[in-house]
Amino acid sequence: MPRSKRRELPEEHHGNHERWLLTYSDMITLLMVLFIVLFAISQVDQKRFDMLKEGMAAGFGQNPSPFQGNRSVMSEAGMAPMAAIKPSLDEARPQQVDLKQRDVGAAQGSAPDPYAEATEEVRRLTELRRQIRAVLKAHGFEHDVALRIDERGLRISLVSRHIVFAANLADLTPRGKQVLDVLAPILHDLPNQIDIDGHTNQIKVKPKYYPTDWELSAARAVTVLRYLLETGHVPAEHMSAVAYGHEKPLMDPSLPGSQRLNKRVDIVVLSGASEDARKLFDDVLRAGRNQAEGGQG
Repeated sequence: MPRSKRRELPEEHHGNHERWLLTYSDMITLLMVLFIVLFAISQVDQKRFDMLKEGMAAGFGQNPSPFQGNRSVMSEAGMAPMAAIKPSLDEARPQQVDLKQRDVGAAQGSAPDPYAEATEEVRRLTELRRQIRAVLKAHGFEHDVALRIDERGLRISLVSRHIVFAANLADLTPRGKQVLDVLAPILHDLPNQIDIDGHTNQIKVKPKYYPTDWELSAARAVTVLRYLLETGHVPAEHMSAVAYGHEKPLMDPSLPGSQRLNKRVDIVVLSGASEDARKLFDDVLRAGRNQAEGGQG
């Protein structure tokens, strides 16, 4: 009997009508993760936030007052605030150094008495003035220089007609160079900052070789600075040249002979005292004069 052939049925193709469930479940999972993340970042750890903002404030040398709260900084064991970023005191001018030190002392409850500080600084400047005056007198230059203590420090004015600059010029006279040769060794050993101030007189005539009085006074200040630097070897980092033109006369321009004295260069040994103390210099000097007059009486 012939074998019956099995009827070949066409291959069935069953469509997968449930694939959408996979996509749907993936989407639900991602949404759940998203909400978990959103929930997690919405919970701020206040303690760690305080640690962060106070650490950043300390790092930039600022008081953390812009932030609210008064929690202690880095209270956990093993944690400490980073050191404040501040300029070195050694790189600042003497006035800046003393102001910073005064502020530190005030923060620690040991701020110095401004009048006592002024008294001590005036005593030191008076001794320096006495020393300079003695050296100038020994060389016969005591009448070529005027010495005065003011709020800035000790002012050494080159005022003699023998050493002041010729009209319209910024060249030192031979006698002017000799005076600077005497002053240079004293200035060389001072730790103070020194300003070289250039001045012109108040005659309203345009300088012959310079556009204005400002350039002429600046040239005179730089001439003295260069001589002290190149010949007297006074450290360059201690000196600055300043131009004042005709704006700061030494004497009233209406007085006879004032124009000769107002055309000058001032060598100013800047005081290292605090600003509050320097404002009291005149009071200390006045008290000293009154005491001296009382002693003589």
